[in-house]
Amino acid sequence: MPGARKRQFGNIRKLSSGRYQARYRGPDGRLRPAPHTFERKTDAARWLSLKETEMARGEWIAPELGEQTFREYADQWMRDRVLGTRTVELYTGLLRNHLLRTFGDLGVGDIDEAAIRRWRKERLEAGPKAKHPFGPVTVAKAYRLLHAILETASEEDRIIVRNPCRITGAGQEESGERETVPLPVVFKIAEAVPARYRCLVLLATFADMRWGELAGLRRGSIDLASCEIRITETLAQLDKGGLRSGTPKSRAGKRTVAFPEEIVPEISWHLDRFAEPGERGFVFVGPKGGKLRRSNFHKSVWTTARRSVGMPELHFHDLRHTGGTLSAATGATLKELMARLGHSSVRAAMIYQHATRDRDQAIAKALSTFVREVRSVPEKAAEDRKPGGQSL
Repeated sequence: MPGARKRQFGNIRKLSSGRYQARYRGPDGRLRPAPHTFERKTDAARWLSLKETEMARGEWIAPELGEQTFREYADQWMRDRVLGTRTVELYTGLLRNHLLRTFGDLGVGDIDEAAIRRWRKERLEAGPKAKHPFGPVTVAKAYRLLHAILETASEEDRIIVRNPCRITGAGQEESGERETVPLPVVFKIAEAVPARYRCLVLLATFADMRWGELAGLRRGSIDLASCEIRITETLAQLDKGGLRSGTPKSRAGKRTVAFPEEIVPEISWHLDRFAEPGERGFVFVGPKGGKLRRSNFHKSVWTTARRSVGMPELHFHDLRHTGGTLSAATGATLKELMARLGHSSVRAAMIYQHATRDRDQAIAKALSTFVREVRSVPEKAAEDRKPGGQSL
């Protein structure tokens, strides 16, 4: 037909089925068909236009690159990274229990936004009668891992055009706030545990230390004269029961933290009686001299102690949370809290800058004083206006 414009990019042909096939030649010279046929010729032409735009912008990616299964890619992603022992266990569990069951056999390029939305909805809607009920915190962690893996596939390895994890807020954890332990209760817990663990409770609270940091603490890391502890090592208990020495999970975790001078006598007493000898000796060991195991401590010590103070749901980590809250109550800045607690992110440190119930009550009582003072003025004025109440 005169004046008809010949297509410059790709070609379209009508199949015997009546549908249309679109094909184009990529930058590598290979002729590639669209992954599906089209009902109308205009739809095929629109698809080719999008491919032409991708190539013009430098966004085109060979489709076969995304054919690698998510299982294969995630396995390689894990091997390529330097991860802490506990992080490896966490990621392995999230992959096995949440991601590979749904996405494992799909090509990386076949995972789209709709599939991710369905996966997340199914996880969050699993009720208490479901075979595998999942909490929102666990789902958020699994989503973050999926996002991280596909972000690498998109931005670094360039095997997919863009990351399909695009659900706003899906990776944010909204854990219920842990209760702050009143200080008198902290000391009651310290008295309730066996003597060899009293110092463990005090340092978890007043030095804001994690369990792994306490279990890996060496005698030479404590400076009683300056009331400081150098935190450079951890001892992690693996899911299968083994113990592995390591370092804090982030650079911020390696830190020096000060503790109150008032607990120096307890620490000194503990070092004399229970700690291993020598600079490299462990500060905390079990009754038989073995390395500290969280599972054994929880079963034989912690459960009894928390029940004895009327807080059966108390977690050992709540002691660190209490210490962080107390540090914030002294007026510590976010930067100071991050340094003390070993946090790399502002978000983590901000948890401790909330107003505690006790402090809020104290503020309310102070406000009550102002209210009483203001109200007493008109009452006094009214009293003065009564007969015989006026002054000359």
